[in-house]
Amino acid sequence: MRQDTLLFLLNDETREIVLAMKKRGFGVGKLNGVGGKVDKDETIGAAAVREANEEIGVAIDERDLVKVGELTFHFKDKPDWDICGHVFFARVWTGEPVESEEMAPAWFGWDEIPFDKMWIDDKYWLPLVLKG
Repeated sequence: MRQDTLLFLLNDETREIVLAMKKRGFGVGKLNGVGGKVDKDETIGAAAVREANEEIGVAIDERDLVKVGELTFHFKDKPDWDICGHVFFARVWTGEPVESEEMAPAWFGWDEIPFDKMWIDDKYWLPLVLKG
């Protein structure tokens, strides 16, 4: 099973979250956190930090990641797509989220998350994780 990361930037004071529109590849057109595959000989935390920098231009210290869950996805017709997703929040980073070739980030209020533009399962687990 492939190991992936999924990271959300949070601002607790304004109760906002960064979601990014996927511009190409798997999940194109959907809003999500940033992340992706864990490279060979890379820790899961290091992968989350690298992906955030590549996809939205922010720098995060791995010590500032807060792991909030694991999501397992099974693809009945394509088992080689099966994923264990490691979900992180980051409340401290350097830089402002910027658009890349792959992702277009935007801030959303926790009570205004556009679940209709996200993966269908996000509406079930993301609000629970945001509540702690």
